[in-house]
Amino acid sequence: MRPIDEKLREKLDTPENGYGGSNGALTPTESESKDQAKAGCMRKVDTFIDLSLFKHRGFIIYLTGNVVMFFGFFAPIVFLAPYAKHLGVDEYSAAYLLSILAIVDMIARPGTGLMANTKWIRPRIQYLFSFAVSYNGLCHLLCPLASGYGGLVVYSIFFGIAFGMVCALLFECLMDLVGAQRFSSAVGLVTIIECCPVLLGPPIAGALVDLFNDYKYMYYACGAVMLAAGLFLFVMNFYNYRILDREKEQQERDVELSAAEKVSMREEEEVKEEEDRAQEEEMVEEEEEEEEEVDGHA
Repeated sequence: MRPIDEKLREKLDTPENGYGGSNGALTPTESESKDQAKAGCMRKVDTFIDLSLFKHRGFIIYLTGNVVMFFGFFAPIVFLAPYAKHLGVDEYSAAYLLSILAIVDMIARPGTGLMANTKWIRPRIQYLFSFAVSYNGLCHLLCPLASGYGGLVVYSIFFGIAFGMVCALLFECLMDLVGAQRFSSAVGLVTIIECCPVLLGPPIAGALVDLFNDYKYMYYACGAVMLAAGLFLFVMNFYNYRILDREKEQQERDVELSAAEKVSMREEEEVKEEEDRAQEEEMVEEEEEEEEEVDGHA
């Protein structure tokens, strides 16, 4: 068998034919081009969604609490009228409970917004949101204790207040955490992730109703979930606020130290300038004395 010509071997041993380089491995230029392509894709993704938010401590706390909360957020509204009919309330009166809830919710939202913008609450608005979520959970836990149509009306009023508070503070607290520049990306990420608990919450609640053939266990479950989410948000926001205060104090100390260092540097420069001037004056005086001595000898 004749050996392959060296020129023919060079033509065959090319990256296009799967040969050459280091046994078919990518050449440095090709690997660099692929890395650049990946970096370009990541930059394109970052233009739509800021993935660095997942490194933001406050955003992670907010997102975790909301994911847990939304498992029990909408189910009590969905099953309010069926629960009233289960207790023997007629169809129109049961539907009217939703109207009561909606009217109270409509009043509670602007009222909560005004309260949240006060100088006492605004610096710690995350606590108000945690209270609203916990208050929602307490309403659901107490709902099975309501007797008759009057008790359901009272529950609808308090639930409307709690629901309006949460809805009014939901995105306000998010902007307080991430700022206006990153708010659009944060809303997109939160909405995408929260779709799962929003969609799964009512079916799971319906499964509980079918399992126990009673609505009260569904309200207990939703109340427990929302109360747990509210307590989680309260504890973690307390922890986050303490860390932020420490970081702010450290920044202020660094600023003070840098200012003190600048002042000390200026003082040192002034002292050096004065010493240089004194040396120059001494040299001038010595030169003048030497000139006088020369003139005297002459």
